[in-house]
Amino acid sequence: MTTEQDRQDAVAGIPAVLAREFVALTAALSDATTVRGVLQRVTDVTRAVSYADLVSVTLRETDGQYRTPVETDPLATALDELQYRLDEGPCIEATRNPGPAVAFSADLGAGREFARFGPAAVELGVHCVLAVGLFPDGPSSRTGALNLYSRRPGGLSTVDRDITVVLAAHASTALMATRATTAAELEVAQLREALRSRDVIGQAKGILMERRGISADEAFEVLRAASQRLNVKLAQVAATLAEHRADL
Repeated sequence: MTTEQDRQDAVAGIPAVLAREFVALTAALSDATTVRGVLQRVTDVTRAVSYADLVSVTLRETDGQYRTPVETDPLATALDELQYRLDEGPCIEATRNPGPAVAFSADLGAGREFARFGPAAVELGVHCVLAVGLFPDGPSSRTGALNLYSRRPGGLSTVDRDITVVLAAHASTALMATRATTAAELEVAQLREALRSRDVIGQAKGILMERRGISADEAFEVLRAASQRLNVKLAQVAATLAEHRADL
């Protein structure tokens, strides 16, 4: 059985462990190319440096729906989804509060923080919970939360809360960078596609102008009308015309 002295000794060793994990986390996040990759590493590190038995991440979609993309145990997802259904609980509260956005209950069975979620969580064997909001989404809400669960009342300490706040801030920075990179790559891909479409449409217009002796505007109108009639994209009509120009 873990004594208070054991706990104090473990807490005393946290700075060194946390420092090592942050070095590893920074390296891992720099290599992560997806949002899921970033979140999975954050949950793994949180589980390693805290007294949490279960760790998960909540994300709130643009339509207001919640989901759990990563967790360290399926029970964490079950607890998250219970909160989504009830529209109550720490991970919900942490996404809706501005500022540090920390939601905590040391004893879900005895506390009054979450009237419906608390008793349901206790039935599932979880008695202590902490959620910290991730990156802000405007002045009054956040788009995610880092969630920690303990099977013991009082299982998460002040140190756990401090560590989780730091990890959540670190994760938020990495997530924003990853999303920015993803958005930039998507924009480049869309630009390339737009340029390819413009080129093939130009080729098709040139073919029609040559074969029919019509103007550029008239050639474009022929392509547009064919696109509507066939119910396919204009670029696809143009590509087909360019590919089969010898058959015309």
